Amino acid sequence: MFQSLHVAATGLNTFEDEMTDITNNLANAKTNGFKVGRTDKESLFYIEKYPKSFNAVLSDTIARQQIDDFPLEQINFGSGVRTIATPKDYSQGSIETTKNPLDLAIQGEGFLKFKMPDGTIAYGRAGNLHMDNDGNVVDPNGHYLDPQVTLPEGTTKVVIRTDGTVFVNINNATNFTEVGQITIAKFTNPSGLKSLGQNLYAATDSSGDARVGVPGEDGFGSLTQYALELSNVDVVSEMMRMIITQRVFDTVTKAVQSYDSMLTAVERMKQ
Repeated sequence: MFQSLHVAATGLNTFEDEMTDITNNLANAKTNGFKVGRTDKESLFYIEKYPKSFNAVLSDTIARQQIDDFPLEQINFGSGVRTIATPKDYSQGSIETTKNPLDLAIQGEGFLKFKMPDGTIAYGRAGNLHMDNDGNVVDPNGHYLDPQVTLPEGTTKVVIRTDGTVFVNINNATNFTEVGQITIAKFTNPSGLKSLGQNLYAATDSSGDARVGVPGEDGFGSLTQYALELSNVDVVSEMMRMIITQRVFDTVTKAVQSYDSMLTAVERMKQ
């Protein structure tokens, strides 16, 4: 009797997830290196004593080679919807020229590597770097590059080549000294990365292990100094998604209200 309310509840929960995702995208439309997220959904159905998603049940059935014995008469389609993943779209964002020598943009595949306080490695596309009080090159949240790059005292000019080699000029000397090498990491499935917040990601079993290399070689993206990769969020598209999501949410809410009115009427008839 309350199956309709269950279906409506799954819809409300799922589209609430989508609205949260859209809000996050719009809030970070101006965040350097931010990658737009999306909400992947799937329909649910119910098999007696076996409530699972359609894809899961079908996969189990194929694995058991019981296609001919599959109880199709027990399937009730339209039993709701759920969120199955919220992956990121890692397509290239626009490149903006800046005046900061520590601003870096990756053109192509790859992520900058940063060392977290617990010693683990995080990955990000945002290259708005700066120097801390000890001369270490860090991200906006103070995380060191990995491998760590330290600029000597008296550095007057920094040159970062497209292959990540870092050179500095000290006290306006005529020569440049190499002080570090910036490497980048690639993943077999970047959509499987886990978001850590602060525009950083962690490797997972789904993403696979990081493959580290020199920028510009073996399919790795190259580095561009005095440049930043902007967010790849399309504000117009996100606003359209928001409007559609709001309308669906309103429609489901009205359906719940109508069903509630019907239940109230039935209760009055019983009295």
